[in-house]
Amino acid sequence: QVQLVESGGGLVQAGGSLRLSCTASGRAFSDYAIGWFRQAPGKEREFVVAVAWGDGNTEYADSVKGRFAISRDNAKNTVYLQMNSLKPEDTAVYYCAARLIRIRRYDYWGQGTQVTVSS
Repeated sequence: QVQLVESGGGLVQAGGSLRLSCTASGRAFSDYAIGWFRQAPGKEREFVVAVAWGDGNTEYADSVKGRFAISRDNAKNTVYLQMNSLKPEDTAVYYCAARLIRIRRYDYWGQGTQVTVSS
């Protein structure tokens, strides 16, 4: 059973930084991609960034390019989302999710962690 647990959310002022963690368990993830999504109140969930666990290829949403960075620690089965230059519009619940590389659908989701950016 795949489990994803996020941590690291909180309250930060605009311009500040936060690092989110997503720890995965339940199987080997070499053929998976791990993605971060976010959902703000009253808005649709949106894709933020993803990394292929095996080769490290990344994909970023335009809204976070140059500000956010995804990385992984294979030994800890953990994916990190470093968020810099945060803006109030980055406020949302952030979720990590996992999918098989060959399938576009994300089948496994964490419980989410709240990120609030004050102006």
